[in-house]
Amino acid sequence: MDYKNVKTFPGLNTIRFAAAFLVVMHHGETIRKKNGVENLEWFGLFNNGGNAVTIFFVLSGFLITYLLLKEKFKTNNISIRTFYMKRILRIWPLYFLLVFIGTIALPVVFNLLGVDYEMPYTLGQTWHYYVFFLPGLVTFFWGHHFLEPLWSIGVEECFYLLWAPLFKFVKKNILALLLSVIAIKVLLRIIGYVFIGNDLFNYIINIFLFEAMAIGGLGAYYLYTNGNSLIRLFIFRIPFQIMLFTLLAVYLFLHTNIHNPVWDLIFRNQFISPLLIDFLFLYPIICVSVIPNSIVRLNNKFLSYLGEISYGIYMYHMLVIFTVIFFLKKYMLNMSLITGTILFYLITTVLTIIIAALSKSLFENYFLKIKDRLTKKSLQAA
Repeated sequence: MDYKNVKTFPGLNTIRFAAAFLVVMHHGETIRKKNGVENLEWFGLFNNGGNAVTIFFVLSGFLITYLLLKEKFKTNNISIRTFYMKRILRIWPLYFLLVFIGTIALPVVFNLLGVDYEMPYTLGQTWHYYVFFLPGLVTFFWGHHFLEPLWSIGVEECFYLLWAPLFKFVKKNILALLLSVIAIKVLLRIIGYVFIGNDLFNYIINIFLFEAMAIGGLGAYYLYTNGNSLIRLFIFRIPFQIMLFTLLAVYLFLHTNIHNPVWDLIFRNQFISPLLIDFLFLYPIICVSVIPNSIVRLNNKFLSYLGEISYGIYMYHMLVIFTVIFFLKKYMLNMSLITGTILFYLITTVLTIIIAALSKSLFENYFLKIKDRLTKKSLQAA
């Protein structure tokens, strides 16, 4: 296999969907609990919103770094303009559509329908945070809201803004760049907690998970430069795969429910544990996409399609959850935990997938076709 010219990484769309659905479950239980409905918020599997976003970041760092390395190798250059345009066409249309819905359309609809819900902020108070891709600060200053998931989109956009220019000008010291990002982030976290103690500073440091993207980038770097050696590492042998996939499953299912000194040392140290978890999430990304004897295969067509619309699933799910709770709350209050959970997720999942699929087909694909034409032109120019 030519690891310098991988065209597609099989299985990663399924990972995208899995991560998106973990976010759906996290917000589903949080909102059910807030509305007094029996819920599973206490169970670790339903508390993976932060982990799911971290998976997105590691995956994004892996893919973007690989593509930049590939472009640099083929053309001896990186087109920052093309890189930005491709990211803009993929992310901006749906991002700003949700901003419009959440800050302008919903308040009007609530007022017309007499819905008893008061928005925690106005467009005048927050527009600059959304325009300059700092939606996380809206949550920090105004609390939970419909557009809360947009914080991670803002982080990714800031990452993209910096990553391509860094790759272009760093030249050959890519490994040093990746390690430096990780080291700087750990240092900033230590400074924030030990010396500064400012809530806003620590919040910003915690949400700008550039180290997760850099760790994903490390995986891409070693795959690109030493692919044959990477896949032969002992950690990708079958016994280690069983151990590490089991550890990953235990962590995702029970991370909030296990309390002992060893577990706390590994997974709850505020400085080192985030890095270990990032590497734990990088492991299945490499396994399912390039390891020939991977014990986990994720090449299912339906799940892959759900991965293709996972951006829409992630962006629309909060609106769907609030709608389902609004119309069904009085019925769910009288249901058992099992019945209510099954009904809630059946309706929420189906509606979210339908809306995401329609959005992809009727709205996002228009911009993605422009992106594809831009990609073809850049390849021809190379």
